[in-house]
Amino acid sequence: MKKPGKMWKLTTAILTAGLVVVALPSVPLQSQSLKDCPCPSGEGEVKWVSTHWLLNHLEDTNIIIIDAQPTIWDYTSKHIPGAIYLNENIFRFHKGLSPSSYIPAQAVEPIFQAMGLDPEVPAVVYTGKGAHSGKGDGLEQTHVAYCLARYGHNHVYVLDGGFEKWITEGKPVTQVYAQTKSSHFKVENRITEYAISMEEVKRLKANPDVVLIDARPASVYQGQGPWSKPGHIPGAVNLPWKTLMDEDNPRLLKPEAEIKSILREHRVTPDKAIICSCGTSREATAEFILLKWYLGYPDVLLYEGSFTEWSAYPENPTVTGPNPW
Repeated sequence: MKKPGKMWKLTTAILTAGLVVVALPSVPLQSQSLKDCPCPSGEGEVKWVSTHWLLNHLEDTNIIIIDAQPTIWDYTSKHIPGAIYLNENIFRFHKGLSPSSYIPAQAVEPIFQAMGLDPEVPAVVYTGKGAHSGKGDGLEQTHVAYCLARYGHNHVYVLDGGFEKWITEGKPVTQVYAQTKSSHFKVENRITEYAISMEEVKRLKANPDVVLIDARPASVYQGQGPWSKPGHIPGAVNLPWKTLMDEDNPRLLKPEAEIKSILREHRVTPDKAIICSCGTSREATAEFILLKWYLGYPDVLLYEGSFTEWSAYPENPTVTGPNPW
C-alpha cells in the first residue's frame, strides 16, 4: 500500500496478604494455546504469552503486568499478583468532530512514567469480565496493547485467554495492590506508522489491492447502530472480531489454522494491503494486532477514526445491508 507521493512504511510471591494460592500440577506447555512464548518469534512490538508462561514468570523483576479490567473496582476485587491498573479510556478525548480521538503523545508520557513503564521491559496486558462490574468484552487488552505500542513501547505481551483463563485454571489472584516506581519513559508517537486518516481511506479503499475491513457485529454493519448514520463505509468488508476468537472466551485466540481459514473466506490475505476499522477503532485493534504482529501481514493500518468519525461528516455516504458496496 502506498501513500500518495511516497512509499508507505508499514509494519507488540507469593504475597503475604490477600493472595489465593492454589496448588497446581505442572502443566506441559504443549497443552497451552501458544506452544512457544512469547509468540510469534522474531521482531515486533506485540506478542502473545500463555497463562502457563505468565505463572512461571510472576516473580520476575524484568516484566510489568498491566490489569486492564473494565473498572477500578474489578481490579480491587481481584487481580493477578503484581499487576498494576490501567483503564483503556485514559487514551481517548474529543477532538474536532471525533469524540474518540487518541490523546496527544505528550499527555501519555507522564502517565507511563508514573506507572514505571520502560519501553524495553516487557509489559503483559490482560483483562477479564469484571467480577464487580460484570462488564468486559475482551477488547480492553487488545486496545491497551495497541496504545502501548502506539506510544512507543517495544515489548507488549497480550495474555492469551485473559483473566478468564487464568481464573478457570485456578491460578493465584490477590487484592494486594502493587507498588509503582517512576521511570523515564520517552514516548515515540507511531501514528504515521500504524494509522491511516479518513482522507487516506477515501483515496485507497476502492483500490483492488486494498481490503477495508469492518470489525463490528453484522447487525450494526448492516443496519442502525449508535451513530447518526446507519450501515458502514462503502467498500468495507464485514469481519466481526469475535469470529477470530474462542466462542466461549473472546480473550482467547482460535487455533491459527482456523483463523487463517476465516481470513481467506473474507479475502483478507497477506498479499493485500489491509485497513482495519470498526466503530471507534477499539474492535479493530483486535484485528490490527492479530494481522500485523501475530500473523505478520506486511501491510496493515488502523483507521483510528473509524465509523464514528466517518459518520460525523454529512458528505460521507454509508451503505446498509450485507454487501460492501
